[in-house]
Amino acid sequence: MKLDLKLYRGYLNDQELVVYGHVFKSWAPDKYRIDRRGIKHAFSIINMFRISPLPNVRVSLNFKGMEVHTKTLNDGYFRFSIPYKESLPSGWHEYEIVCKLKDYGIIEKGEVLKPFESRYGIISDIDDTFLISHSDNFFKKLYVMLLKNINKRKVFDDVVPHYRALSTYGQEKDEAFNSFFYVSSSEWNLYDFINEFAQLHDLPKAVIKLKKIKTGISDFLFTGRGSHDHKFEKIKDIISFYPNIKYVLIGDDSQKDPYIYERICKIFPKSVRAVYIRQTNKGKKKKIKKVLKNIESLEVSTCYFNHSEKAILHSKTIDII
Repeated sequence: MKLDLKLYRGYLNDQELVVYGHVFKSWAPDKYRIDRRGIKHAFSIINMFRISPLPNVRVSLNFKGMEVHTKTLNDGYFRFSIPYKESLPSGWHEYEIVCKLKDYGIIEKGEVLKPFESRYGIISDIDDTFLISHSDNFFKKLYVMLLKNINKRKVFDDVVPHYRALSTYGQEKDEAFNSFFYVSSSEWNLYDFINEFAQLHDLPKAVIKLKKIKTGISDFLFTGRGSHDHKFEKIKDIISFYPNIKYVLIGDDSQKDPYIYERICKIFPKSVRAVYIRQTNKGKKKKIKKVLKNIESLEVSTCYFNHSEKAILHSKTIDII
């Protein structure tokens, strides 16, 4: 029997530390290469969903001299949400997870973010917000996912300069940045694809929060579909965790982003500075325009755009880049 660990970027504030990951029997999804061509790439993607998470396995967190233990949930997921009041400089810090099962053991290192004092936090969707995915066309989305490897997938024009400008605006030190969070309806299976794609295109380094992991071929066929309530909950958790900064929300009109962001603005009427929605079809949708108008009535600036050039101009107009 083998063990494998997959760790994700965690985060902390002045009172609490949050670290999370998965434990697997045999390989984790990140062990399958995402730069292969053609049918080999398709098999790599499919194999990312043919994984076996391990429930009720003991895992240990080591962080800055502190050691804490827990066990995985039924889907192999573990999360440490623990009090932490020690003083730490802003930036990324290393943590370590140890997992042992009978005679097998594994150690992996991950990163946790202590945000810099910032003007804004940016929460962005992924598919059809910066990564071209065709989410509103099931067969086209499947085709692109299976037959276009990471080097063939594309970002929308001018997304990168917009995101990087949002990341650095108002920061005086070269190493400081406004914190980014990528929140998506894609499953944890695709974490490394998303992370490496962001690195490949020089998008801001971010905490990534995804949907419950899937474990079979039938699950793969419905990746990114179903309820989007988890996105609402994850965004709500981020804003609650860092309540003293303003947020910029970025999404698209292919699924439920505008409705989710409307709910967020209603619950946090003083926390959201702007909402950006990318237009994914030829024309703007009347329902989306109505939602954005309602968001504006809450004194939140909105931009419904088909090219990031328009979003950049809007960001300059409201002084967030």
